[in-house]
Amino acid sequence: GDFDGTRAYARAKRAQVALVREWARRLGPPSRAGLAVNAMHPGWAATPGLAASLPQFARVMRPILRSPAAGIDTLLWLATNETGARTTGKLYLDRRPRPSDRAPMTRLSTDDRRRLWDDVVESARIEDPLPDW
Repeated sequence: GDFDGTRAYARAKRAQVALVREWARRLGPPSRAGLAVNAMHPGWAATPGLAASLPQFARVMRPILRSPAAGIDTLLWLATNETGARTTGKLYLDRRPRPSDRAPMTRLSTDDRRRLWDDVVESARIEDPLPDW
């Protein structure tokens, strides 16, 4: 169909969360692999990207948008806090894990996530860094 930037962004974010879950499944617990992988959502923040891609939304929502610093808070917290090292495969917002699948129509099964992983590896033309045993 026709390109829709907002929908493309939402699908890319959805894929990111699904791939984090698949990456975590393949790596196993952080204690085994020594690695943790998580996704985070900054919330709606007043950034140049938001203003450029959704100008009307940015204008209307300006009074309640977060600052860029508030938007990056969870990312910095995950990178510097023990929680980020102990948990894996989660989606965080406001320093708390959130459901990875909110709407049933966006829910991906384990098989869907495996296929997405395989598609990304194939599209990147690389050897699978974590083959599924």
